[in-house]
Amino acid sequence: MSNDTPANRYARQIQFAPIGPSGHDSITKSRVAVLGCGALGTVAAEILARAGVGQLVVVDRDVVEWTNLQRQSLYFEQDAIDGRSKADAACERLHAINSTIELQPVVADVSSGNISTILKDVDLVIDAADNFLIRFLLNDWSLKTGTAWVHAGCVGAVGQVRLFTGTGRPCFRCLVPEPPPASAVDTCDTAGVVGSATHTVASLQATEAIKWLSGNRQDVRSSLLSIDLWSNRFRELKIAPSLSDSCTACGKADYQFLEGDRAVQSEAAATLCGRDAVQIAGNPDHTIDLRRMAERWKSTGRVQANPFFVRLFPDETHSLTLFRDGRIVVTGTSEISVARTLCDRFVGG
Repeated sequence: MSNDTPANRYARQIQFAPIGPSGHDSITKSRVAVLGCGALGTVAAEILARAGVGQLVVVDRDVVEWTNLQRQSLYFEQDAIDGRSKADAACERLHAINSTIELQPVVADVSSGNISTILKDVDLVIDAADNFLIRFLLNDWSLKTGTAWVHAGCVGAVGQVRLFTGTGRPCFRCLVPEPPPASAVDTCDTAGVVGSATHTVASLQATEAIKWLSGNRQDVRSSLLSIDLWSNRFRELKIAPSLSDSCTACGKADYQFLEGDRAVQSEAAATLCGRDAVQIAGNPDHTIDLRRMAERWKSTGRVQANPFFVRLFPDETHSLTLFRDGRIVVTGTSEISVARTLCDRFVGG
């Protein structure tokens, strides 16, 4: 007889007094989106899946690469060999971990045009996007909908965590009024990253989420926690509520990145940071028939296909990955003009 009952599976969590039966029940009825399924997102998603979050929406636009395996915990070598969609591979592993929860993989490039659809009806968002523009967009969406989200970031061995309630005073833009220039911010591609640091930060991030979802909102951290695991430094940075008075987002309800003149949209074409690749945006009004495209490409070169994208290797240098939403990632070049030429040749209008 199977012992897989909620009382057994979640016994140790329920025994933790601040959560208890009622807190656990709240967790199981929650719908959480993990925005980005890389180093932070894979760890946070696994913790939340094991905690019994009822519905997990796993969002990522990218595919698994060899450099991911050092720190992104849900992926295997075969995923990198196959170039699998991160969201798809992650949900497959999460289902193996906990088959009783609902999992929704979303392979999409989040923008002001689709964020409300992707995050519809969620109770909380895990910020694992590693992208400042997306965070400003998420902050605006959070304030407009009153939805909590947990910010986290990690580069090298340094990371930070804080939950924002969606009610302001403060919000993320109180902490960071403007997106920093790219030259002022290190990335994993430029500074490297330690796997233990991302796991630590994601664990702290998931803990804040569990506090919120279980009804223990009085225990949510009010400061920004900053850690440096290499130098053994832990700091708490207070964010004065008075900053909200002059904040464009939560003070003036001016959601520039969601619906204003700074709305975050996928650029028509952009070189992908840290990769020899270019992304070309598709038409959001069109859905690609991937099966038909795979058949068309069979006589052109080697083809990989799955429910989320189809990939063509027209030569030994380049590949074209076409997603259902029409996005195309061309690898083997950082030149937008070259990428457009390849798209014109193999994809067309």
